[in-house]
Amino acid sequence: MRQYLDFEKPVAELENKIAELRQMAKDGEGINIADEIGKLSDKAEKQLRAAYTKLTPWQKVSVARHAQRPRALDYFKALLEEYTPLAGDRLGHDDQAVVGGLARFRGQAVVVIGTERGFDMESRLRHNFGMPKPEGYRKAQRLVELAGRFGLPILTFIDTSGAWPGIDAEQRGQAQAIARSTDCCLRAPVPFIATIIGEGGSGGAVALGAGDRVLMLEHSIYSVIAPEGAASILWRDPKQASTAAEALKLTAQDLLKLKLIDRIIPEPIGGAQRFPSEAIASVGDAIDEVLKELLPLDGENLVAKRREKFLAMGRDAL
Repeated sequence: MRQYLDFEKPVAELENKIAELRQMAKDGEGINIADEIGKLSDKAEKQLRAAYTKLTPWQKVSVARHAQRPRALDYFKALLEEYTPLAGDRLGHDDQAVVGGLARFRGQAVVVIGTERGFDMESRLRHNFGMPKPEGYRKAQRLVELAGRFGLPILTFIDTSGAWPGIDAEQRGQAQAIARSTDCCLRAPVPFIATIIGEGGSGGAVALGAGDRVLMLEHSIYSVIAPEGAASILWRDPKQASTAAEALKLTAQDLLKLKLIDRIIPEPIGGAQRFPSEAIASVGDAIDEVLKELLPLDGENLVAKRREKFLAMGRDAL
């Protein structure tokens, strides 16, 4: 069953009416209501298009967090061949908030890494709601180093509200794990493409996002802190989250203007959650195009340009 966001309620009412009419046509003999269904369908599509062309930053946060938005493993399944998952950090733990391994992407051997939220309560608990602990980032480091050793491009799919903030994670070196993961990404002598597919939260996302190219889906977000957290700190009032979302400049459109990302991938009208196959295909095409640009470059050149790219961020503001 489709889940609707608050600003989609007018569309939900129309689509529920369409469903009722279709059921009536199915149950009743000789009833022809195709014209009425067509009119309502056109009206619903127009309202949906109008809503998604003027989303506020806070509404984009809701879309990026939508429970039916495709997850990292959905992208793996649709875009990859011969995917072989690799588990563990070689120190005794396997954090399933971070998934990854070896695969082929349109014939090219690659290493893939993703943050996985899960799709129901059981899988969300198993994947810790997509919030990695130190072991997850150490697993990512292992995969990045493996890619460098064998000359394999790296593709990351990021969808996390941030690293796990629990005391247990801090005791096991969460900050160091994030920092080392970021550094490992910056030093990888292979093409590195990071894609924000939902929520890119804080250092937990940056740890897997320091790539040659950073791509974002049109209605995804990428921020140093969640709007609710920023509101609690700045105004001591979580209800100011919508104001914080505006100030944080967390939308793909704002980040492209600030030159913090490299490309926006369009989503179907209604978001990736409404037409997941189309959204995943668009992401695959964008990655394929960028990867072809990066493959001819040698490792030393890639690392130098990647470091300069991130060092240049914010210089214009000084």
